[in-house]
Amino acid sequence: MSYHQDPEFPVGGGVFPRRTHRREHALPRIVIISASVGAGHDGAAHELARRLEAEGFTVDRHDFLDLLPARLGKLLSGSYHRLLTWAPSGYQRIYAATEHIGGPGPVLRALFRVAQRRTLRAVPADASAVVSTYPCASQVLGGLRLRGRLSVPAITYLTDFSVHSLWVAPGIDTHLAAHAIPAGQATAQGAAGVTVSGPVTADRFAPATPRRRSAARARFGLPDEAPVALLVAGSWGVGPVEQVAAEIRASGTAVPVVVCGHNEALAGRLRRAGIEHVHGWVADMPALMSAADVLVQNAGGLTSLEAFASGLPVASYRCIPGHGQTNAAALHEAGLATWIREPADLAQTLTELLDGPLGRSQRAAGLALYDKGPGPAAAIAAAARHRPAAWGTPPGRRARRRAAVVTVAMAATLLLGIGAPLAEAYGDSPARFGSFTHFLDGDVRR
Repeated sequence: MSYHQDPEFPVGGGVFPRRTHRREHALPRIVIISASVGAGHDGAAHELARRLEAEGFTVDRHDFLDLLPARLGKLLSGSYHRLLTWAPSGYQRIYAATEHIGGPGPVLRALFRVAQRRTLRAVPADASAVVSTYPCASQVLGGLRLRGRLSVPAITYLTDFSVHSLWVAPGIDTHLAAHAIPAGQATAQGAAGVTVSGPVTADRFAPATPRRRSAARARFGLPDEAPVALLVAGSWGVGPVEQVAAEIRASGTAVPVVVCGHNEALAGRLRRAGIEHVHGWVADMPALMSAADVLVQNAGGLTSLEAFASGLPVASYRCIPGHGQTNAAALHEAGLATWIREPADLAQTLTELLDGPLGRSQRAAGLALYDKGPGPAAAIAAAARHRPAAWGTPPGRRARRRAAVVTVAMAATLLLGIGAPLAEAYGDSPARFGSFTHFLDGDVRR
């Protein structure tokens, strides 16, 4: 997840404004579909769009949540947020269970038929490629490719460092990964066209010079010499952030600087607890990273990649369930971030990251990510320019059946899987969630 703000990067949902300007002799149009679930998917989409537009492409961006019928997108995002906040163990069960494919259901099949139609309408006739930075969008695009209804390349950019099965959609032509670890996981799950393209982050994330570091510390009111640990927890500010901030302060190794995203209640609690440096949504995250010496995170998303580009060592600690823990494991395996599993190890590990060989090796490994290849935007541009005619050929019946099963499993994750833990967490009756499926059925029929 990412925290930097941009006037063209909305974070509250809604279909992104379609780009209508074209340069003279512009290259063809590319469509990017992300989702306003946290900020990492949108953050990657924003930077991909910026780079593609710099090459002369016209780029349309859409929020997948708005391509779902009625208010379902907002409902799904809200349910996911509540699970992470109020029932994290329920989310962990859902995440683990969806590593296995579930069974189909008529309501869910109808729901995703509607999503396919709306998604297809978002791809204009002059598009040369469509890119997804969100697994559910990839599932729908893959289904359209398998049915022969989408004739342009469909590309998934994997925003996570670990690859859940929902990221791998039959029908997707190319899966772009930031590193060999997620590329290997995607390949093991049968992903097509897996390519290690490197990460995508804004150019402003770069190692700080001493002068820039000093100016950033003065701007944010930080001590000039003391080590600073930047603590982030996604744009929603989820996880045991207060506990981690207190533990960093008690360790005496660094001054905690906490970014709470849009969670104003969390920011208030931290200030009342005596944490001196607390921020909500930070408009200039590159500058704040310039002021820091180490990043402590709990989700392993886009902000970790931004820290690597900034030359910061990264520690994963008290990670959120599901993707937070699997991303931490993958980053640890890659030698890019240390996963601190025990509170007793916090102080020693932070010390090693700040001043020891562990920190130096991680800084070097993180910066090396950006030295390999032209990057994912270049790979997308190449696919758009040189689309083979064979990419428009529908696959066989077996691949279509597999796509249908995976799509249903993904839908069950979002709808049926979410319903049961939420009902348990909120004390609601199963009948309430049964009526929700009737609501979906009615919307599909309309």
